[in-house]
Amino acid sequence: MQNLSEEETKYTRIEHERRFLVSPQADWRSLVESYSKTFEDKYLENTRLRLRILTDSDTGRRLLKLTKKAESASPYFQRISRILLSPSEHALFDSLPGYRLRKVRYYHHDRGRVFSIDVFEGELEGLVLCETEADSLDELMAIEPPVYVQREVTEEPFFTGGNLCLMTRADLLHKLS
Repeated sequence: MQNLSEEETKYTRIEHERRFLVSPQADWRSLVESYSKTFEDKYLENTRLRLRILTDSDTGRRLLKLTKKAESASPYFQRISRILLSPSEHALFDSLPGYRLRKVRYYHHDRGRVFSIDVFEGELEGLVLCETEADSLDELMAIEPPVYVQREVTEEPFFTGGNLCLMTRADLLHKLS
């Protein structure tokens, strides 16, 4: 992993993350907090940019941001940059062509770690993914997945947001069968 310059680190961080497919039979809902966030994403066509509206279930507070995930040599970490947007800036980016993805994120605290459980909507209804982050690759790889996990999908590009936004219901059902 390359070292980032001071200028790059002002707006960029390294994200260490693992993703898991949640078993359709699992009772994960009884383990999560009542709090959730709704993610309305638009992946801008022919870019690595993601436009996001994040809405808190408790307050209705909305956060508008633009994110870029850089290419990485490993699916377990990548450089991520973000900027917060005003409503007019968001509207400008939203006018560009792209692909939408919507999900509700729930949170589960397990063995001192936070696991995010994403429940997808629309074409991807029925898909539930779980992810977690860590401060280092060693710490990330030592994480034991929660009981509701069916299998790890970190190394499967199919399960990245930039790919899922392009999937049809038939694509999803084929992959899960």
